[in-house]
Amino acid sequence: MTWKSFHSRGEILRDVITVANERRDGRLPMDVEGVADAFGDELTLLGALQLRWHTRLAGHIERELMHQPMELEDAVVAAWHATADELPGVLAIIDHHRDQPTDGAMADAMSTSAEKERILLAMMAGRVSAPDAAAVRVGAAIEARARATYRPVHVPTSRRAEHPTLLGRLKAVLAAA
Repeated sequence: MTWKSFHSRGEILRDVITVANERRDGRLPMDVEGVADAFGDELTLLGALQLRWHTRLAGHIERELMHQPMELEDAVVAAWHATADELPGVLAIIDHHRDQPTDGAMADAMSTSAEKERILLAMMAGRVSAPDAAAVRVGAAIEARARATYRPVHVPTSRRAEHPTLLGRLKAVLAAA
């Protein structure tokens, strides 16, 4: 993969995430321009979205643990909430495809992804020390707690436009030049 195609793929993934966060319908946005060329199929796009979710979750956990080092499980739950607030459309897609995979390969990928996420939650919460079946069960309980206590934050599209991101401001400056 060349630098240009890698960069383009990242840009398309950001567009996919933006559309998913706006729609929040749990459907893969295969209609976004360039998705078919950059990702090829639903499973590849879903894998990229899962990776984005997982890395954001891990990053939020690390930050929360710096703020709440004595309340590990609370920090992990808060990190899950922060990730869900940041990527609500991605979470909806992951949940939808965990519940309704399109085929066996997707079912296997979603199962593996869920297990790895639950192990991460359990281990970072300090509740287990090995990535085994017990960690998956403990992580599932932590995930259930996070979901039960989650109160979605919805930022209207018009409000998002009032506060552009750094990248958005840089793009505006470059476009104006």
